[in-house]
Amino acid sequence: MGEGLLDLPLTDKAVHLCIDMQRIFSVSGPWATPWMERVLPVVGEIASRFPARTIFTRFMTPMRPEDMPGMWRRYYQRWPQTTRSRISPELLELMPPLARLAPPAAVIDKTRYSAFSEPQLVKELRRREVDTLIITGSETDVCVLATVLDAIDYGYRVIIVRDAVCSSSDEGHDALLKLYHQRYSEQVETADMEDVLSRWS
Repeated sequence: MGEGLLDLPLTDKAVHLCIDMQRIFSVSGPWATPWMERVLPVVGEIASRFPARTIFTRFMTPMRPEDMPGMWRRYYQRWPQTTRSRISPELLELMPPLARLAPPAAVIDKTRYSAFSEPQLVKELRRREVDTLIITGSETDVCVLATVLDAIDYGYRVIIVRDAVCSSSDEGHDALLKLYHQRYSEQVETADMEDVLSRWS
């Protein structure tokens, strides 16, 4: 497992879980991930090939910092311009090429880093009898990382699409891909889009 070609084929129990590919993280947003546009066509290719097997998450900010507990409140006091009382609602939407795929793709909103912090995701995965998560999105070292670790704890087969994840930190992105390869090699696989699509039917 780990870096390289996938060891096993993909079945209809696999789901494409795309994390937070939203305009708030694009170059025009307050939390800019400059090379999101570079991975967007790759994410779009996977999602458009399997829209009914794609689940998009959206990171939704609170109305105001006081609506969040503990250190999350402090976090939004640092970023008040991202709260829903101040931000343009369009910035919380998916990037346009992806938004057009929902439906049939599903959209699940969350207020924490991990997609698994939203109980609806677990219910949806169990309803579909999913055993494999093909993960794309942003950011490699924040929301993608939190989601991957939770997916491991739930026992899912986890595949990170190397050319379909991005971060605002090149160092963080590179370090996390290295970590997945070296420390989680028995539980996390990484592969390029072409390998994923060639093995998913």
